[in-house]
Amino acid sequence: MVNMKFELVAHTLCPYVQRSVITLLEKNVAYTRTDIDLSNKPMWFKRLSPLGKVPLLKVNDDDVLFESAVICEYLDEVTPGNLLPEHAIDKARHRQWIEYGSSMLNLVANYYNAASEAEFNQLSGALRDGFERLETLIVGPYFAGECFGMVDAVYAPIFRYFDVFETLTESHLFDRLPNINQWRAQLLARHSVMAAVKQNYAAELTDFICAKNSYLAQLIKLRSETRL
Repeated sequence: MVNMKFELVAHTLCPYVQRSVITLLEKNVAYTRTDIDLSNKPMWFKRLSPLGKVPLLKVNDDDVLFESAVICEYLDEVTPGNLLPEHAIDKARHRQWIEYGSSMLNLVANYYNAASEAEFNQLSGALRDGFERLETLIVGPYFAGECFGMVDAVYAPIFRYFDVFETLTESHLFDRLPNINQWRAQLLARHSVMAAVKQNYAAELTDFICAKNSYLAQLIKLRSETRL
């Protein structure tokens, strides 16, 4: 065990926080967690976070790291074992699909914020295209084979969104994508992924979406009403 003190500054719904938590758990790192309200950011947080975003990682009360990719790679480097490949070209390939995962998260955010049916359908198509591109790359059972890696930590929060959305409204984003579906199930059953969010995550996410004036919120409310 690394003899260092870690504190993760977080928010309960942030997918980038989930990446960091998954990495901490996979590397068996002891840490404390401080959740903040991003709609009412504490002054101490504003002083520490140049971008005003979570996660932040405090290291030994002396250093503060921001940006989840930086935090995760740092944790991987200072602890035993590797979540990224050792060879430079393989590591670069994994990093590019990590960056691709960030672009997919941006699409997810736009998807649940889409104000109109047309915008929602356009974003559904973009997400579907993104998942189809990944379908041919997955080795299985994890992204690159038998071992869980940093890429897996990045995509698990993406799939978790749809694990919740699909209980609330119909979605066909993953139809006829067997590799994605197997990878998705493998990730969502892993202990580090399950433990990266609190037990009330699904309810909190649902409330967060339904509070929006978005097309997805309308679909969720309509389906809820038809079930009554």
